[in-house]
Amino acid sequence: MDVKIILPSYTDSWLVLHVGRSHYEELLHAGVKIYERRDRVLHAKTALIDGVWSTIGSTNLDWRSFLHNDEVNAVILGQEFGAQMKAMFEKDLAASNPITREEWDQRSIGMRLKEVVARLWQRGL
Repeated sequence: MDVKIILPSYTDSWLVLHVGRSHYEELLHAGVKIYERRDRVLHAKTALIDGVWSTIGSTNLDWRSFLHNDEVNAVILGQEFGAQMKAMFEKDLAASNPITREEWDQRSIGMRLKEVVARLWQRGL
């Protein structure tokens, strides 16, 4: 299985950024390849599975979005659209930096503290 995720390297909410980053360690240890887009905030949520199942929209993959936000995604089946999604993903991937497990394990204590605070906020504490 080859799973690649492109996430923003900055955002308008430091809490949201660090909540997301607080999950990197688990994902990296599971073999997920994480990349951060260098030059822009990513807002659209897209996925491509096996080149034929695509989704694009604004829904975050969290309970808050599913239960409380007015979000929408489209699901498209087909190889032609899948090929277009793959091309867009590859373009974003070329403008992204990989986050390696070794690099992530060496992050500063300050970054780790931000992740802890953000995770507590996410849980509503």
